[in-house]
Amino acid sequence: MKIVTIGSRIFVTSFQLAGVQGVVVDSPQTAFSEVKKLAEDPDVGLVLMSEDMSTPISTELTKLRATKSKPLIFSLPASGSEKKEVDYRKMLKTILGV
Repeated sequence: MKIVTIGSRIFVTSFQLAGVQGVVVDSPQTAFSEVKKLAEDPDVGLVLMSEDMSTPISTELTKLRATKSKPLIFSLPASGSEKKEVDYRKMLKTILGV
């Protein structure tokens, strides 16, 4: 199963350094369009989205989650968010149970 990130360039690049592929987007609507495409790919098992992209489209994401069991879609704090430091590597390990 593949893991794909969706978000700003900084968010996606942070995960690419750990070997996770990603899609850079500039708006929540574009992000949702990418999520719909990934939901049709049977190889994608997990989509990690930055909160700044996922929050405005949370209703649409909830509807998608209700109709598709795969991929799992998680929202993570975006770089520079109000939360202090974000350790993406630690979050990814927690999500994957490693």
